[in-house]
Amino acid sequence: MVKNILVIKHGSFGDIIQINGCLKDIREHYSKHKIYILTTPAFNNYFGKCPFIDEVILDKRKSRWNLIYLYQLKKFFTKYKFERIFDLQNSHRTEFYRKYLSSSEWISSRTMLRFNETKEEFDKKSILERFKLQLSRSKIDTQFAEKPQVSWMIDDDFHISSEIKKNYIVLFPFCSPKHHQKIWPYYEELISKLKSKLFEMDIVIAPGPGEINAARKYNVKLCLHNNQPTNFFQLAKLLIGAKYVISNDTGPAHLAAHLGCKGLALFGGHTTPEKVSIETGSFLSISSKNIRNISMEEVFDKIDSHL
Repeated sequence: MVKNILVIKHGSFGDIIQINGCLKDIREHYSKHKIYILTTPAFNNYFGKCPFIDEVILDKRKSRWNLIYLYQLKKFFTKYKFERIFDLQNSHRTEFYRKYLSSSEWISSRTMLRFNETKEEFDKKSILERFKLQLSRSKIDTQFAEKPQVSWMIDDDFHISSEIKKNYIVLFPFCSPKHHQKIWPYYEELISKLKSKLFEMDIVIAPGPGEINAARKYNVKLCLHNNQPTNFFQLAKLLIGAKYVISNDTGPAHLAAHLGCKGLALFGGHTTPEKVSIETGSFLSISSKNIRNISMEEVFDKIDSHL
């Protein structure tokens, strides 16, 4: 009888990108098990195509006072008799699941703490280091935990518009409205500078849902699919062909970094590049306690020296 493993990851997009190394490690360790993932509806299609996952289960994350919802979740955990549950969300919600809904062995940042090690101390480490420790302390070989494997995402059937030159730079000037402190305010000036100095390249924005109208205000070309935002896989195809990527701290920036793209992420005081593990050999960052203090000239000089 095939045994079951569960991974929990609700979101967001950048966080989903970051666990791809862990997923590959778990897949290789449990090659004969069936691996499920508990996630949110926004990532149903994503994990449905992920080669490290066998089946997707959706969690609508209703109120923990919703007794019918809790009963259904309890039935889910009981039905599949998971040998182990890898909680890669590590949230208050999933800790509640562990305490009250499941009797399976639960692998989380909290359950894997060493003697005399506090959760606060553990959480000071970078996100990928935390994931690696979470797996290694549960006796999983961690060959990929700190190297998210996302090349499988590239949609080779997606054809980028012929209106976009072969040499192009991709910008991500937007961010969740909830995180306005992440938005660098000088993209318009940067675009003008890039166009005057790197005239042989196109400047491209790939807007996400709800961003198309805002993107049209910039003097750039847009990458869309049937006049709609690209999906995760089409976006990966766009990024892998880019000469450079410039972004706020967003999901696409993490995707670009772990695809091996050349690029630059801009950070305010909400976190650090080290904490979110975004820097690679080819993907750099600039950070300031106030993102408005990062000048256009500093950003352009960094790009110019890195291209």
